[in-house]
Amino acid sequence: MTPAGRRIVAAAEELFYSRGITSVGVDLIAEHSGVTKRTLYNRFGSKDHLVAVYLAGRDQRWRSLVRAAVDSCDDPVEAVTAPFDALRTWSGTNTRGCAFINALAELPDPDHPAYRIAADQKRWLLELFEELATAAGRPDPATLAARLLVLHEGALATQPIALPPHDMLSVSTDLARALVRADGA
Repeated sequence: MTPAGRRIVAAAEELFYSRGITSVGVDLIAEHSGVTKRTLYNRFGSKDHLVAVYLAGRDQRWRSLVRAAVDSCDDPVEAVTAPFDALRTWSGTNTRGCAFINALAELPDPDHPAYRIAADQKRWLLELFEELATAAGRPDPATLAARLLVLHEGALATQPIALPPHDMLSVSTDLARALVRADGA
């Protein structure tokens, strides 16, 4: 990607995440990235494609963080909940909740290229939970994976609205660990 393309994606990411995809136009992205609209369209073709590139980049970074968390676990049972540990790290700099949930809410058309990326990210996490639960020898790994995904998504959805006295990410992580241990008993 050219330097201008990288600036466009960086500006789009900051704007889409902080303001919302549908409220940000290409004029604003071009202005924030220091390029013309023509350059933006020459590099990406459309706003829809730029949204897909933005989400694909976030997805790649998220998957790398999760994989690193999983790979750092010596115990396969502990690895099942490693995505919750990755979420704690990720949430430190992503305080507006989940970009993929936000995109799915803003872009309800399943044919939109960004919708597919966001939905695939959720499917990937579900499949990862099932793969990890299977490797850990947990009974009924598919059901456990579905439960863990619901907890994970709940932690993401409640993150932006701090609900004292509870840290919902800690509550979700503790509950996930308890589920993984209980399913093995």
